[in-house]
Amino acid sequence: MGVVYVGMTVDILHHGHINVIETARQYGEVLVGLLTDSAIADHKRLPHLTYQQRQRIVGNIVGVSKIVPQEEWDYAPNIRRYRPDFMVHGDDWLDGPLAPYRARAIEALQIYGGSLIEIPYTPGVSSHALAAQMRSQGTTADIRRRTLKRLLAAKQVSRFIEVHNPLSALIAEHATVTVEGKVREFDGFWSSSLADATAKGKPDIEAVDISSRLANVNDIFEVTTKPMIFDGDTGGKLEHFEFNVRSLERLGISAVIIEDKKGLKRNSLLGTDVTQYQEEVEEFCAKIQAGRRSRVSEDFLLIARCESLILGRGLQDAMMRARAYVEAGADGIMIHSLMKTPDEVLEFARLFRNEFQSIPLICVPTSYHTATADVLATGGFNVVIYANHLLRAAYPAMQRVAHEILYSGRSTETEPNLLGIPEILKLIPTRSGISEPPSGNWVGSHLAASQQVSEGTAVS
Repeated sequence: MGVVYVGMTVDILHHGHINVIETARQYGEVLVGLLTDSAIADHKRLPHLTYQQRQRIVGNIVGVSKIVPQEEWDYAPNIRRYRPDFMVHGDDWLDGPLAPYRARAIEALQIYGGSLIEIPYTPGVSSHALAAQMRSQGTTADIRRRTLKRLLAAKQVSRFIEVHNPLSALIAEHATVTVEGKVREFDGFWSSSLADATAKGKPDIEAVDISSRLANVNDIFEVTTKPMIFDGDTGGKLEHFEFNVRSLERLGISAVIIEDKKGLKRNSLLGTDVTQYQEEVEEFCAKIQAGRRSRVSEDFLLIARCESLILGRGLQDAMMRARAYVEAGADGIMIHSLMKTPDEVLEFARLFRNEFQSIPLICVPTSYHTATADVLATGGFNVVIYANHLLRAAYPAMQRVAHEILYSGRSTETEPNLLGIPEILKLIPTRSGISEPPSGNWVGSHLAASQQVSEGTAVS
């Protein structure tokens, strides 16, 4: 009897997994290559269960002799390392995006004479469908809160996007594309003070109180499952910030970011066009320490946002402050910049990484929007936040439709730009649980229709 390699994720254990293991047992000792969180997150959504939890489940399956981590989506590296006599896999990878991995596995086996055994895919079971069903049941505050920490450990870069109401959060929850065989989606949400204030018709000066913003977060959490980073502005008074940390943590928010400014809060993108004051280092560090003392769980992260580059104080001041904030206990640093290219923040990241290799680094590429997430990740950033884009997209779309109805005297011309009523009813179901996205390529077809209307119809 030889050694049989079986690669598995096992986020949700079902009878298809058992069928594969039972087949593998007929050929020898079963060596399970359990995909790590990092290997999975590089191709699709982070699994519900941690690697340790999945390892414990697989270790208790009859017939499994040994478990080793599979650090890549590709099976070939582990095949070359462990040189099993056989590899067992379902026949669902004969074509499609998994076919290249099949070819590489066969090539690795042929090097030393190993064999691939393919068995029919178990009918009536789908891990993807089961995962979707689990998500439809929602999540808990504890699970959601700790997800950001898992993402930071598993992924080179995580993408977060602004959501300002439950509908925008549903769009962000379900947005997915496939790029070079990998499923790409937003890893979580950003609760922006600018977006929250604008959606309520108020200026971005901390005019919307924390209770109102948390009520909105609660509504978003009722219909979604992904983690959230909260824009805490300046954090307010130290004594108030301590209570706010507890409220954010209890709701299931993963992290709060507070900026080192004081006085009347003005939006950072105004830069030096308006008078803005930076908080003294000692005072801001005291606020960080107060926040850390207030939190109950280490899963809740407190991130310090440095405004030195925004205020024209340069890289040395930014590094001095970042160093002090980390020493005060900040779990991560966010650096902001008004430059049109990423050069300034990438230079900061280089300096920061020379001193702090493992502290999370966050950026918001609103002004330097030509920089891709991959470029920023290579430069040392762990989280990229698209901080206001859904709100900015909604406003011109609503304005265009309103003007078109006035111009045409009817709504016919706007229909290609609108989500159909049946799709709305599917997006917002009457049953409890998380909704599913509209069927079909709604985004692509409506973008095309929108372009046709805008090119062929006068809009005032």
